Amino acid sequence: MFILLKSSIGKKILMALSAIFLMFFLLQHFIINFTSVIDSNTFNILSHFMGTNPLVQFVLQPVLLVGVLFHFILGFYLEYKNNQATKYNYKKNLAHSNSTWMSRNMIFSGMAILSFLLLHFYDFWIPEINYKYIQSLPENPNRYYEELIHKFENPIRVFLYCFSFLLLSLHLSHGFSSALKSLGTKNNYINSMKSIKFLFIIIIPFGFCFIAIFHHINNI
Repeated sequence: MFILLKSSIGKKILMALSAIFLMFFLLQHFIINFTSVIDSNTFNILSHFMGTNPLVQFVLQPVLLVGVLFHFILGFYLEYKNNQATKYNYKKNLAHSNSTWMSRNMIFSGMAILSFLLLHFYDFWIPEINYKYIQSLPENPNRYYEELIHKFENPIRVFLYCFSFLLLSLHLSHGFSSALKSLGTKNNYINSMKSIKFLFIIIIPFGFCFIAIFHHINNI
């Protein structure tokens, strides 16, 4: 990895790999959360497993946190270097005519998504740490569903949640293809992955919005 970090191409490859890693986590997270709409017992079972399994807690969760930090820090760095390198070429090359608005503003959607992730950690991860390791309360395998729907009682929080996933959809609309191109995937293969792209830029982001709105309306 350190060898890849020494070159600009290597950094883009690592950026792409970290993006794909986070997309797989997003898919897994969505599947578990969506069960809360279908059956609260299933959601509690899956959440209890994820919240108590040592492999998930002490290996996969730290890897996820490192992956999130790595992706965003490297993304901000690449954006900074790109702006420095093309500072005087944008006017000449008319970047607005040669690229999409989202591709030129990935840094802003990335910052908004990072802010949402920090709120998400504050809402779910920190209370979980407090419950298990600070207060050392007895484990209740049926508490997860109630904790989830409690978070969506506030309409402002639901709006922010949905707005963040709208930005994620826009972010992935460019990032999905960009990640595959950075890994050397040919355009014809990228075009053949339309159904996978549709899953990540439409179904998952708006699926998360549906979950939040569903629980908010269902518990008014």
